[in-house]
Amino acid sequence: MTNETKKIYFTDPQLEFRYTAAHTSSIVAGRRFGKTHGLAAPWLLRNVQYMPKSSGGLVGTAFQRLLTQTLPGTLQALDDMGYKRDLHYYVGHRPPKSAGFVKPVREPARFDHVISWYNGSIWYLISQDIPGTSNSLTLQYIMGDEAKFLDYEKLKDETFPANGGFKGPWANCPWLNSMLFMSDMPTTKKGSWFLNFREKMDPELINAIQFLVKEIYDLKQKPQTSYTQKMLSFYQRRLAQFRSVAVYYREWSSIENIELLGKKYIAQMKRDLPPLVFQTSILCIRPGKLKDGFYPALSERHHLYTAFDNSYLQNLDYDLKKAAEQDCRQDGDIDLDKPISVAFDYNANINWLVAGQKDGLKMKTLKSFYVKYERKLREVVDDFCNYYRFHHTHEVVYYYDNTALGSNYAVSDEDFASVITSQFEKNSWYVTRVHIGNPIKHHEKYLMLDQAFKGQKYMFIQINQANNEPLVLAMQHTGVKVGPRGFQKDKSGEKLAETEEDLLEHRTDGTDAFDTLFIGMNFYSYETSSRGVGMGVVRG
Repeated sequence: MTNETKKIYFTDPQLEFRYTAAHTSSIVAGRRFGKTHGLAAPWLLRNVQYMPKSSGGLVGTAFQRLLTQTLPGTLQALDDMGYKRDLHYYVGHRPPKSAGFVKPVREPARFDHVISWYNGSIWYLISQDIPGTSNSLTLQYIMGDEAKFLDYEKLKDETFPANGGFKGPWANCPWLNSMLFMSDMPTTKKGSWFLNFREKMDPELINAIQFLVKEIYDLKQKPQTSYTQKMLSFYQRRLAQFRSVAVYYREWSSIENIELLGKKYIAQMKRDLPPLVFQTSILCIRPGKLKDGFYPALSERHHLYTAFDNSYLQNLDYDLKKAAEQDCRQDGDIDLDKPISVAFDYNANINWLVAGQKDGLKMKTLKSFYVKYERKLREVVDDFCNYYRFHHTHEVVYYYDNTALGSNYAVSDEDFASVITSQFEKNSWYVTRVHIGNPIKHHEKYLMLDQAFKGQKYMFIQINQANNEPLVLAMQHTGVKVGPRGFQKDKSGEKLAETEEDLLEHRTDGTDAFDTLFIGMNFYSYETSSRGVGMGVVRG
């Protein structure tokens, strides 16, 4: 048997991060920069090895995100570095006695949200959508991936207090109670909390650390004498002291990893992403303040939410392939026994479906779908039916106005409403059609939606952010213009050809489907029965 050595490539920024090895690090880096392989996995592995029997926390906004985004990449990076699941570590259950693992200093009562390592180190999976997952924990370090989505108030109230206090046998380790937060550039004020670490960084201290790293390296290359050993020991102690109090902040674009990504990837991202997303997610440019648009009261804090069914996700037993197969069983905001309300927008090149349900006085926008070019209305209905195939009654309430009648430019010789109805029925769904007449004028909709978002009138709007990312982006950037009768939605770009900087799905088409759903759910009530819906118009 031979031991094979595998070379792993690190970019210059990744090497700078690793050799600086500050106590607290906040990294803003573009997509495909290599945050998981080049930063997170080596950072976590270092803490495992330098603090055996310790406890770390991997923090995510939701358990579903941990399963589908954080863990797959992290475990793959560990595998690439030679650390194997069910050999060097176990996920979601107590290691078998036959593995011979060392016990941690503080052994968890349950292992369902724990990754256990051979030397007694453990990682807790902390999801902010499960209340209290940080409570009663004593942690020696924490890492937060996709930091722009983390709730800073929950971090302050629950997780930060857990990351401190008990020093155990690691008191002299410079990375005791260390923290790492990573993300691409945030576009909202709420998601920008971790950018404040820039003000906490002492550049002179970082320079001193990097100087000592170089001096230690040079000393190790020289013949070892009592003097070099003495100096080496002195430098190493001073380096550990500096690292233990250092804050390190960096902003790096995806271009830093161009040797692996290639120019073609950057060009493709420039073509496929809208300008704002390309600037923030690839170039890591801080966005300027956006002007008010057609939905000025839309607030990330008050109107956007995430809702995953953690009981279903936990029963997957960390089968990451199953977790990646997303359908409505992962959603925690849907009532599977009640009909789903749907509305559409119809166009030659892009067609939208937006789905929602009433929840008391709230209008919940559950999920949105769109199809482009050769995929038309039938395909978007098929996508919906496949995603919601586990719905118990297979009932939809389809709201449509006069734009769905007598038109066929997105289909064949049938009007839109007929095509949609027949395709739902082909998928064995029961459809209640609700015709809401002529489209409401823009200035009326503007006022209604503004009042709804502000909670002054109508159902209070809530949008599942994870299931509606293109829709939310389109709403946030829908312009407004002043017409003869007041505020109007700026739809001037809808008929233009799609370009690399102006994608169809980020225009106003999807917002029109949302508006129709809002009008239908607010002004046309319905009562459900088995395979039947009684309608009552309540507009006025």
